[in-house]
Amino acid sequence: MRKLIFGFVILLGFTACTESDPVEITTNRIEYQLFQSSDFNYSGTLEVIELTNGKLEFSVKLLGATGNSETNFPTHLHFGNYEQPEAVIAAILQPVNSATLSSKTILSELSDGTKLNFEKMKSFDGHVKIHLAADGPEYQVILVSGDIGINQANSEGFDRSKIAVCGNSF
Repeated sequence: MRKLIFGFVILLGFTACTESDPVEITTNRIEYQLFQSSDFNYSGTLEVIELTNGKLEFSVKLLGATGNSETNFPTHLHFGNYEQPEAVIAAILQPVNSATLSSKTILSELSDGTKLNFEKMKSFDGHVKIHLAADGPEYQVILVSGDIGINQANSEGFDRSKIAVCGNSF
């Protein structure tokens, strides 16, 4: 019986060590508009939230028709504005699930090694694009996009006819 109790205590200790600390957020947040960028009727927002550990949470929420939970829309953070041809991917964000039309990504470093924090996010020269598919001709279909950081635009300043094709490289 004593061995059983001792084994239970050790098991309890291992499980306590594997639980992760809850991620806490600060009051710092920025919301960017994502605009319809194709014939598919989607729009949305990207909310950037500062976490207490200095990292950023990128929360994407789309408005539009929902699909099945197995379909995902690839989501990229790019350097430059949405008009820049072959814009390099700054980070691959979690894909937007078509059933929930949302995704969340924790990020602290970009593809070029730049550390990204909340203050740097405000002056980041970038944009977000959400694709219909991960490859093939449907990769060229941009569901929504929007400039962020210093490029932030409102709906009057957005022109979907000027969206450039994404660069695939980091």
